[in-house]
Amino acid sequence: MTKRDDAAGEFSAQERAAMKERAAELKAEAKRAKGAEKAAADEAALLARIEEMPDGDRQMAERLHQMVATIAPDLSPKLYYGQPGYARDGKVVVFFRSGQMDKERYSTIGVSAQAALDDESGLWPTAYALIDPSEKAWEQLGEIVRRAAGDNSA
Repeated sequence: MTKRDDAAGEFSAQERAAMKERAAELKAEAKRAKGAEKAAADEAALLARIEEMPDGDRQMAERLHQMVATIAPDLSPKLYYGQPGYARDGKVVVFFRSGQMDKERYSTIGVSAQAALDDESGLWPTAYALIDPSEKAWEQLGEIVRRAAGDNSA
């Protein structure tokens, strides 16, 4: 979590920076052409952001990117609050948050309300902490991505 400024209800400098970054992303999206050109620009922006990440987070984000491309190719890469996200119909389904860039102790792979992870128990996780995940953990994440994207065959 980021620390709030002293005045009640004010956003921290980090939160304000993320909101400004998101506003710039939305403005850039509005300027881009539709279709394939937009998709290529979105993926290029996402890959550039991954390239800027510190070691460790960059490798995890690259692996997630390859995983999504393989398991859920219908999800489109796009930046989401300055971090890698994967969307369907413009709405992010799966995303990655760099712990190092966010000054947190771990990175996160999360899913939005658009993800098809609902469980009949009424309880399911929406974020997963990552610190040097094992191969077994990556297999589990692959299953989460598959389910989140709506492929419930298995």
